[in-house]
Amino acid sequence: MRADVPTSTPPGSVAGGSDAGRRQLRLRREAWGFAIGSLCFFVGALPWYAAWVGAVGAAATFVVGSVFFTLAAFIQLSLSGRRIPRRGTNRADRWDWWAAAVQFAGTLLFNISTAAALAAALADPERLGAGWRPDAWGSAAFLVSSAFAVVATKDRGSLWDRHSRTWHGTWLNLLGSIAFAASAVGAYVVPQTDTLVSAFWANLGTIIGALCFLAAALLSRRAIGPKAPVQVESRD
Repeated sequence: MRADVPTSTPPGSVAGGSDAGRRQLRLRREAWGFAIGSLCFFVGALPWYAAWVGAVGAAATFVVGSVFFTLAAFIQLSLSGRRIPRRGTNRADRWDWWAAAVQFAGTLLFNISTAAALAAALADPERLGAGWRPDAWGSAAFLVSSAFAVVATKDRGSLWDRHSRTWHGTWLNLLGSIAFAASAVGAYVVPQTDTLVSAFWANLGTIIGALCFLAAALLSRRAIGPKAPVQVESRD
């Protein structure tokens, strides 16, 4: 949401150069946050890694990843505007804000579920399903957020910053969210049999989802480009 904030500044102004530099820096931090979080989720879901570090180590890896996801999502939301869009906000910025807000809520849900999984693994590492897989609520939030982001990208030229959404990024995130949802379904423990619906998809869905988010983050990092120079006011 940028309805009450100028999206452009007269060329040569000190504020304009400084603001552009800060935005690019925060966009890069956002991209790196998502990249590191995705990498943690990818590694944590690898069976050989879980066998090496144990249920507690794998669960701790997911906790670290979820924290980086939340930090990155907060940066994205703060760049989009921390208040609900006002009347008159353009369509792209409105959908962009809702995508960022719902995604941030989803990362908080992942924080809770990964912390709960770590606590459970500490209590009983041998328990069925010890460790973490995407939970239903967090995965649903990511799906909704990704769909909103695709809508926002349709009017990318009207966004507060055209680097904030890209077609390859939004579609990769949508595919990743679908994979996380598949993992959440696969990781469901059937009460009658005390078995997972699909251990295969519980792991593979997380791996594919993490790779999609990692690729999107790295591609967006490249699209941001070099840091904009910050102009210094002349004292002559």
